[in-house]
Amino acid sequence: MDQLGAALRAWRDRLDPARVGFAHGSPRRVPGLRRAELATLAGISVEYVVRLEQGRVATPSAQVCSALARALRLSGDEHAHLLRMAGHAADPSRVPRMIPESLYRIVDQLAGNPLSIYDATWQLLYWNPLFTATFGDPTVHRAADRNVLLWQFLGELPRVRQTAAERAAFEESLIADLRATTSRYPDDPDVATLISRLNGNPRFRQLWSRRSVGGHESSHKLVEHPEVGDIALNSDVLTTQDTSLRLVVYTPQPDTDARSKLELLTAVGVQRMSPQG
Repeated sequence: MDQLGAALRAWRDRLDPARVGFAHGSPRRVPGLRRAELATLAGISVEYVVRLEQGRVATPSAQVCSALARALRLSGDEHAHLLRMAGHAADPSRVPRMIPESLYRIVDQLAGNPLSIYDATWQLLYWNPLFTATFGDPTVHRAADRNVLLWQFLGELPRVRQTAAERAAFEESLIADLRATTSRYPDDPDVATLISRLNGNPRFRQLWSRRSVGGHESSHKLVEHPEVGDIALNSDVLTTQDTSLRLVVYTPQPDTDARSKLELLTAVGVQRMSPQG
C-alpha cells in the first residue's frame, strides 16, 4: 500500500485544480489538488484519503479505486495500475469502469449541459458540476448506492418527477438493459449483488421475470429543482463500443425555459440561490 499511497500523492500533485472545477483562489501549499478537494471529487472522506496516502488501508475497494481514478483524471493504463496496486487484477469478465481520456475530452466540450457517465449496470462513475447543480450532490450517497436502478426501485431518482406511464417505460427499458448486461458479463459478482439487492422490490421481480432484453437509450426528465423550479430536459444515452460505458447528456426540451435555468445554475454552481436565514 506504500506504493499506492505514493502514486496517489504524485497524481494529486500533478492535476491542475482548474481542470476539475476548483478556481485558483487562496495561495496553495501543494501544486495540485488538496486532499480535501480529492475527497470531494471522489465522494470519500478526507480522513480516508489521508489513510490511503499513508498506506494505512489494507485493500481499498474497486469502486473506491474507480472513484479516485475519475477524480484524478487517470489514463486507462494508470487506472489499471491503480487497481493492480490495490489487489484487483484486471479481469475481462468484469464490467468495465475505466473512463478513457477520449471520453473526458468529449465531456469537456459538453460542459454547458448536465451530464454523467455510468457503467453497464448503471452505476454512476462521473458527473460534471452542472449535473450536481441540477440533480443534487451524488456524494450524499455511498459510492455503492450511486446506481440508477437502486434509486428507481429502492429509493427515488433525485429531483425527477415521472408520470405513471413515464415511470413504467423507464423501468422496463432499464430492466431490459440490465438483462443484456448479464449476458455480456455473466460472471461478474457485482452484477449478481445488484440483482440480489433489487429482488427486494416486487415491481423489479415482476419485470425481471419477463426476461425482456434491450437497451435504454433516451427519455424525458422533469427536474423539480428547489430553487429555479421545474426544468424540462431530454436525456440521450451514448454508449461506448468496447467498454459499454454510458454517457448521458441532458439537453433542454424545445419551447421551454430550461436553457435559461441551466445557464443560471451554471452561473451560481451548487451554492444556494436563496438568502440564508
